[in-house]
Amino acid sequence: MIDEKIKKYLTEIENKKNIRILFACESGSRAWGFPSPDSDYDVRFVYQHQKEWYLGLFEENDTIESMLENNLFDINGWDLRKSLRLLIKSNVHLLEIIQSPIIYKVDYAFLSGITNIAKDTYSRIASIYHHFNLAKKFLSEIKDSEPFKLKKLFYILRSAVACKWILDRDDIPPMVLTDMLAGIDISDGLKNRISELIKLKSTVDEKYLHPKENELHHFIMSCIERTENEAKTLPGSKANMKEVNSFFLNTLTA
Repeated sequence: MIDEKIKKYLTEIENKKNIRILFACESGSRAWGFPSPDSDYDVRFVYQHQKEWYLGLFEENDTIESMLENNLFDINGWDLRKSLRLLIKSNVHLLEIIQSPIIYKVDYAFLSGITNIAKDTYSRIASIYHHFNLAKKFLSEIKDSEPFKLKKLFYILRSAVACKWILDRDDIPPMVLTDMLAGIDISDGLKNRISELIKLKSTVDEKYLHPKENELHHFIMSCIERTENEAKTLPGSKANMKEVNSFFLNTLTA
């Protein structure tokens, strides 16, 4: 029922804006694998205009934003050109959504192509600083409060786990938290505890407050401290601009 409603809204946006949605998916906690019962729907999409739109002297607005049904549905999209420009910079949001396990609309040729480009444009150093800064931001928000929102704890945990993944591996971190956990060295006890907390979060609302857990806090801080010491040594992007531009042009004429 929810899926059909989201697809209906996406079709309405296509018709109203005269665009073609190439890929639309769920982002946020539902796609990360730790939603609460009252989590909203963070729908993200990449779209293209008619070819003539890209030939104008001045660039027009390249973002579409919609908040519907008292903010239950947060539906935002980026134009194709904007998306590829961001991907060249290893934009973490794009690297994540093209992996989303919850897809509402897809051109599979586009998804395959942008996924291949993402592997080349991926920058470990850019990605790790994105997650590192998020972890520090959310830590600062809860440092003087206990208990604190379980939602915030998961935001910090996910960014810390992503940092560890990036330090240990060459490939792009998965979008889903449990997939990241499966690919890093972490104790079974801690992994099981995180699974228990995911189950707990699925039963409580987003205002639920949770006490500090020392073992989990120690793990998070160790990831952050290691990132502070090692992140600057990581490599950047190997983007092939001609390849990205060719993909852009081919998509417009497909």
